[in-house]
Amino acid sequence: MQTRQDKEQIVANATAAAKSAKAIVFAEYQGVTVKELDAMKHKLRETGSKFQVLKKTLLDIALKNAGIGASGRSLSGQIGVAYSSDEVAAAKVIAAHIKENKGTKMAIVGGALGAQVLDAASVKALALLPSQDELRGQLVGVLAGPARGFVTVLSGATRGLVTALGAIRDQKGA
Repeated sequence: MQTRQDKEQIVANATAAAKSAKAIVFAEYQGVTVKELDAMKHKLRETGSKFQVLKKTLLDIALKNAGIGASGRSLSGQIGVAYSSDEVAAAKVIAAHIKENKGTKMAIVGGALGAQVLDAASVKALALLPSQDELRGQLVGVLAGPARGFVTVLSGATRGLVTALGAIRDQKGA
């Protein structure tokens, strides 16, 4: 049995996590094995995200304290909350976990992006977006493209000059 002090500490921790998170994902986990849940938590930790199981009343208080208009009581089933420092990381990991474990009863039921409340469909759409690291990689590829093309053009001119000089040498030597 949790004491009032324990509950206040849980709410304080959840409030701090919600305030510092860029995105929050609510997932129903009823019927999910501990092994599956631990595997998903491990993947979330690798992305800098955190998964926490809370009572809905404590979740409501924490979300209210964090200034997020979502309500845990409106969600069905047993709810776990994933806090992410990246806008899409937690949604991607949970969606991938659900896809990999087709028999699982886990489901995304909502979330929040900053202070904006998202429905389940919006969170699933968020999971399809590239992460910050993927976007940075794409940006580097786009920025490097013109430079790579310029180097190719310059090396092509040099290669053409060498080929022409070789042909002249062959003609004079023959």
